Amino acid sequence: MALSIADVKDAHGRIKPYIHCTPILHSSQLNTLLDCELLFKADNMQKVGAFKARGACNAVFSMEQDSLHRGVVTHSSGNHGAALAWAAAMRNTPCTVVMPNNAPQAKKDAVISYGATVVYCEPTMTAREGTVASLMQQSGASLVHPYDDDRIIAGQGTAALETLSQIEQPIDILMVPVGGGGLLGGSALVVKQSSGGNSTQVIGAEPEMANDAWQGYKSGVRVAKFVPNTIADGLRGTLGVRNFEIITEHVDDIFLTSEARIVEAMKLIWTRLKVVVEPSAAVPLAAIMDQPELFKGKRIAIILSGGNLDLDALPW
Repeated sequence: MALSIADVKDAHGRIKPYIHCTPILHSSQLNTLLDCELLFKADNMQKVGAFKARGACNAVFSMEQDSLHRGVVTHSSGNHGAALAWAAAMRNTPCTVVMPNNAPQAKKDAVISYGATVVYCEPTMTAREGTVASLMQQSGASLVHPYDDDRIIAGQGTAALETLSQIEQPIDILMVPVGGGGLLGGSALVVKQSSGGNSTQVIGAEPEMANDAWQGYKSGVRVAKFVPNTIADGLRGTLGVRNFEIITEHVDDIFLTSEARIVEAMKLIWTRLKVVVEPSAAVPLAAIMDQPELFKGKRIAIILSGGNLDLDALPW
């Protein structure tokens, strides 16, 4: 059955006792600089420091107790792994996370700190998925996929659901970073199935060095295998099958941006909004900075997806 905004609302009711309703941040200086009104949904302040807490919490709390006794398993560059470990701990179930060996140390440490068992693999999707499959066969653990899972997509969509409820006036654009596509897919469902949704554009933002979602969106054929090379480690996942279906139907466009622009946007968020964001969270602002003429005079909401990074390895 197709996902809908009703599933997102159900997810929000399920996870609301456990997550933060994160604030909307504003910067008059950024508005002046880019000649538009920017509204930042600060999910870098979410539990585990990323929006991923939403989907993981919904998935784990959707599961029957009988299915949890053998634990849960996933693969993740960091944020989903930490989120799943956090949610699993609340239900007293074991969690194993397969992580690429080049994941940021801060994210490795976070996953371990939430109680997960970490298994490292080569930084390819084939290695990640193969290691997970082997672990599932050995332990019988339940897979909670980082993005290609209806429970995850519905949970991630709650970030957009909250955003629309917190912003009093209509917005012209909701802009969201895209990697595996759970946040963009869930957000698109919410916006397009809300009253007045047809007047609001949903735009994805992706690094040029990890542009599989853009390629698939433009060609109409999902890119199944791709080797990304971007500073935005949270966006290195390949666009999921379920999310590709949602995005091709409901998303208005996907924009690309360069590594240098991502760093520039990240600096601006740190200095103007006074909050810590990881590179992935800066990608939407970077895309706006690339083509400010397209966004002039618009009212734009951006979901800041996370704030987990190595402070001793900043990109400037």
